[in-house]
Amino acid sequence: MSTAPPQRTRFFRRVAAVVAALALPVAGLVALAGPAEAATSATATYTKVSDWGTGFEGKWTVKNTGTTSISSWTVEWDYPTGTRVTSAWDATVTSSGTHWTAKNVGWNGTLAPGASVSFGYNGSGPGSPTGCKINGASCDGGSQPGDNPPSAPGAPTASNVGDTSLTLSWAAATDDKGVKNYDVYRGSAKVATVTGTSYADSGLTKGTTYTYSVTARDTADQTGPSSGSTTVTTTGGTVPPDPGGKVKLGYFTEWGVYGRNYHVKNLVTSGSASKITHINYAFGNVQGGRCTIGDAYADYDKAYTADQSVDGVADTWDQPLRGNFNQLRKLKKQYPNIKVLWSFGGWTWSGGFGQAAANPAAFAQSCYDLVEDPRWADVFDGIDLDWEYPNACGLSCDTSGAAAFRNMMQAMRAKFGSNNLVTAAISADGSNGGKLDAADYAGAAAYVDFYNVMTYDFFGAWAAQGPTAPHSPLTSYAGIPQEGFNSEAAITKLKGKGVPGSKLNLGIGFYGRGWTGVTQAAPGGTATGPAQGTYEQGIEDYKVLKGSCPATGTIAGTAYAKCGSNWWSYDTPATIAGKMTWARNQGLRGAFFWEFSGDTANGELANAIHTGLR
Repeated sequence: MSTAPPQRTRFFRRVAAVVAALALPVAGLVALAGPAEAATSATATYTKVSDWGTGFEGKWTVKNTGTTSISSWTVEWDYPTGTRVTSAWDATVTSSGTHWTAKNVGWNGTLAPGASVSFGYNGSGPGSPTGCKINGASCDGGSQPGDNPPSAPGAPTASNVGDTSLTLSWAAATDDKGVKNYDVYRGSAKVATVTGTSYADSGLTKGTTYTYSVTARDTADQTGPSSGSTTVTTTGGTVPPDPGGKVKLGYFTEWGVYGRNYHVKNLVTSGSASKITHINYAFGNVQGGRCTIGDAYADYDKAYTADQSVDGVADTWDQPLRGNFNQLRKLKKQYPNIKVLWSFGGWTWSGGFGQAAANPAAFAQSCYDLVEDPRWADVFDGIDLDWEYPNACGLSCDTSGAAAFRNMMQAMRAKFGSNNLVTAAISADGSNGGKLDAADYAGAAAYVDFYNVMTYDFFGAWAAQGPTAPHSPLTSYAGIPQEGFNSEAAITKLKGKGVPGSKLNLGIGFYGRGWTGVTQAAPGGTATGPAQGTYEQGIEDYKVLKGSCPATGTIAGTAYAKCGSNWWSYDTPATIAGKMTWARNQGLRGAFFWEFSGDTANGELANAIHTGLR
């Protein structure tokens, strides 16, 4: 993450509850459905859609699992004292004490076999529903006495694999009453119900990897266990390049979907998706000693139209996951080599790490619970912590002690295990007694897969009168304003502490920092203040500067530009090529950048990192 404050206002949305007024408890108000709707004819499942601390949004989905239509439905459940429904829609919800009942409204009571309908509500309190009943029977559908569910079918095998279609076949399941049909799943979505043991899937995307599984249903409509899964890649398309072990990581900012109008699909249209290995999704917050959601609307609620979506499929109002998380899920299906990490903290939200460090095990548990939430667990391959800065000062000052960062990373690794990535963005202050000397980065290195060393933002227009200096110098140079503020000094210091180069990534900024009121073309000139930027003073995207203020020179491995009275420094494809050569010679793990939306529409900076690390 950039050591400068995030530049965007975060927007939050609350879904307004509507429609059903909550009736006062009245004896006999709710009648259970008649005996014609048997215990195995319907199921009801609950999802907590969102939680904003003082309240939450819940959703029930009712499904007809029988062979005849249902004309009405009633869902019942219990909440502990202190948890209640405050408003509801698409159902009439009433209560008697802690017992809650929801009945269909006029238009959604009839469900054909296999059909489903959802109703939702806003509530308050921390509790979860228990004792669910659907039409008087268990919400899980139960099993009929003396009737066992079918066995698992054989794992499907693929044949006739083409650009957009393939054929699946599998060994039949067995059942004491007979198998009625099979449900075919592509990933988590059911795509077909068939009576035989084969299915031809079509309308696929070329060069894309899909995962299939099958479940059987018997004549009582009981569903058996899932078959093993099979992964198939369609022919054609562009196969993502072999990353060759080098990390090529970019930050994707949740707030970029607002004013910047930059979305996950832009990674595809720019060509960057085929040239990276990792994405850090920024940022989750750190509050009250816990990992928390950063922007719920951008993360998992924003609806995408077909033209905005990675795969050209529009979001629907009732799908369980939307927003950036769903778009990242779609991206990973097309580019299965990409690993996505959820990054927590950053410049603005690092103030909560001190409290979190007081109980690192509890903090790690909270982060794990959020990253591995069933709604999006498949999206993320690990966690990144961006603490600016342990036992030192950033936007605020931390006094947790030198061991706090090591203890936190140890707890993260213990909780997330060896199958998840655990990484951290760290300071690049290579000065004597600076931030890299304030915490035990060497001790913590044993628990991380790699560090992203923030080798940018060394200098900028927060020093309004200058001297002008490149914000991301690779090496020192005569007249540099602060010794130890360069990439080489930071990497050398970390290696000297025992951190191997194979755990270090070099940082690149996809933006420039600049001053105005400058008369001297070379670095070291005086200024009158920060240059004007699109989103804030003193900072501008590379894609803008490339045309508005082209580079006029280079120093310490990075470019600078003088245009009028403005002076900017930034990296170009040429300077990035030089930095990547240096990173390879240093035996570094790779490189990372802040952040995607600063690049050109054809991703020329991301491409420079990709080609430079080959």
